[in-house]
Amino acid sequence: MFSPICWQTPPADLRLEAGEVHVWLGALDVPPERLIELRAVLHPDELARADRFLQAHHRVHSAATRGYLRMLLGGYLGVAPQSIELEFNPFGKPSLAGALAAGGLRFNVSHSHGLALFAFTRGRELGVDIEKIRPDFATTEIAGRFFSAAESARLCSLAPEQQPRAFFECWTRKEAYIKARGDGLSRRLDTFEVAFGPGAAPAILAAGDEPEAAVRWVVYDLPPADGYCGVLIVEGPGVAVACWKLD
Repeated sequence: MFSPICWQTPPADLRLEAGEVHVWLGALDVPPERLIELRAVLHPDELARADRFLQAHHRVHSAATRGYLRMLLGGYLGVAPQSIELEFNPFGKPSLAGALAAGGLRFNVSHSHGLALFAFTRGRELGVDIEKIRPDFATTEIAGRFFSAAESARLCSLAPEQQPRAFFECWTRKEAYIKARGDGLSRRLDTFEVAFGPGAAPAILAAGDEPEAAVRWVVYDLPPADGYCGVLIVEGPGVAVACWKLD
């Protein structure tokens, strides 16, 4: 693990070496001139998906997320962002397609309420998740529906003022785990257990169909900003994690 997190400005000659994970934090409320640049690298289907949102800020956030992802991928791959072809597994996890996939670059992305996380590594699976802490959603009733019995009990044992952050610590770790595995919505959130809450080191504690999950996956808390939870889960120990900020 590493602490505290410092989101740094990347060097001009940034390279992603074997055994490294780079995580980027980006703000999605971009000015109009920046949005034009980001939309220019998107494929027609990505533009159509962004433009289907009814609210303007959702359209901006969707286009900015995809545009930043393509620009970052282009930087790591040394190709034009708009030339990159992506493919998706049956559960929606994206990856590089065609000849670019041979280099082993893996990535994952998440966004919530104007902030996004982008994670990149080589030759290992990973997942990220970011969520704005919303006390109205972080209820014990919702935890009882989606968390394991032990997790729900853990949340209920905490003081009321501790529960919203603890809820989203649990939620983001669960989401990042299923994203790293590529399971998507096919996996119920109550079929595995994570550590969360005050004093608990982030970890996968148990997964019914993956006995080695606790040692296979390493969990890193990545606090992106006040009022948010962020997490990275990466396959295998011994990685060096660097946290960069966009723009």
